[in-house]
Amino acid sequence: MKHRLVSFVIPLYNERPSLKELVAAIGKSSVTREWAIEYVFIDDGSTDGSFEELKMLKKASKVPMKLIRFRKNSGKSMALTEGFQGVSGDIVVTLDADLQDDPFEVHKLIDKLDEGYDLVVGWRNNRQDHQNKLRLSHIFNGVVARLAHVPLHDMNCGMKVMRRTVAEEIDVYGELHRFIPVLAAAQGFKVTEVPIIHHPRKYGVSKFGGERILRAPFDLTTTLFLTLFRTRPLQIFGPIGIGLIGVGIIFLLYLSVLHFIGQTIGDRPLLLLSILLVLSGVQLFSTGLVGELVTKMNIRKEKRPVEEVIG
Repeated sequence: MKHRLVSFVIPLYNERPSLKELVAAIGKSSVTREWAIEYVFIDDGSTDGSFEELKMLKKASKVPMKLIRFRKNSGKSMALTEGFQGVSGDIVVTLDADLQDDPFEVHKLIDKLDEGYDLVVGWRNNRQDHQNKLRLSHIFNGVVARLAHVPLHDMNCGMKVMRRTVAEEIDVYGELHRFIPVLAAAQGFKVTEVPIIHHPRKYGVSKFGGERILRAPFDLTTTLFLTLFRTRPLQIFGPIGIGLIGVGIIFLLYLSVLHFIGQTIGDRPLLLLSILLVLSGVQLFSTGLVGELVTKMNIRKEKRPVEEVIG
């Protein structure tokens, strides 16, 4: 397809040494392709002069370049969300600024997109990172793929190519940028992956920290709830609530039998546990009902996943 516009959305935080080389690499990789490109850089509160470097690159660039600067470090999800709002192309490429994902591999993902997919994720099948990071990533990807039913090897690769409609319809906040393929698949978009070359870090330091490990289970829970049960909250709260109520009633029946045969049950911890189980179950079930009511009231306001209308 000729004359297509490809928008490169690049969030960054303290990546000044790599920026000039990154822009040059993207430019060279696009020369032999029949696309026009634009850059959307989001400086997520850098303190190393990254934004000043971007302004110099913008002055020297013949390619349209939009620069966005945050007052403080707000996270990759917010940076991507802001970047998605500033794109003009029908194809959106997300790319980290550290040069570990090779910009010359982008064409592979775009070619795969042209086969009928909506989102193509890079798969760093020979990832050049520390072994501890690789192990944690392998566990993370395996758990997410199994629970979310999205069979990808590398959910959180920074290199992704998507149609603009995907960028417009998915809501990315908090740490949900790590689950973009899951969010897209939940909206009915076709998602796949392509192996890409991954390089050792050449400049700067990794932004990976231990706190991300602690946050990951909560982010995964949020993602699964938003994708699997967002429109049917009773299906998650209902069974748990009914289960707790059932166990509580069984315990109460057991205690009732003991009471009728003359045993004292007023000082038994099981009595308090039974009451707690029943009350907790009722609360959870009621939460599901309230959630269903709220969902039904708001469902008409949501965008419909309509792809095409004929006639």
